[in-house]
Amino acid sequence: MDLPLKAHHIVPRLATGAFILHAGLGKLSADEQTEQGLHAMAIQAYPFLGRLSPHRFTRLLGTAEVTLGAALLAPLVPSAVAGAGLTAFSSGLVGLYLRTPGAHAKGSPLPTQQGIPLAKDTWLLAIGLGLLTDRASWSWPRLRARRRCARRR
Repeated sequence: MDLPLKAHHIVPRLATGAFILHAGLGKLSADEQTEQGLHAMAIQAYPFLGRLSPHRFTRLLGTAEVTLGAALLAPLVPSAVAGAGLTAFSSGLVGLYLRTPGAHAKGSPLPTQQGIPLAKDTWLLAIGLGLLTDRASWSWPRLRARRRCARRR
């Protein structure tokens, strides 16, 4: 029986889960000025978010972060599921980084001094992809071994 959480997933899940959960809780108690700043930055990269009020956007973002953070911290949530959520969420954050003027040098993905806080989201994407692909990389050798055993019978 495969456990949903492998030992080598514990540290990345704890680190990212705690970070994202804390960020989400902060957004759920954000003041009006913070809500407006978050919303303004988001609609600069994703104009369709302008249809939401700053308050609603921040509450939805905070709820998503709390949910994702809790899923990463919960040992019963399979790493592939938590990794899929982290990959999807951090893909949006990396998109924000790539679409924010001045966050990276023109024609380069490398961050400027102002873009470093946004560029850290690439690490979240890498961790999410690692959790998501770990299962596939371990399954192929097992599958081949099972096929060899089945042929020998």
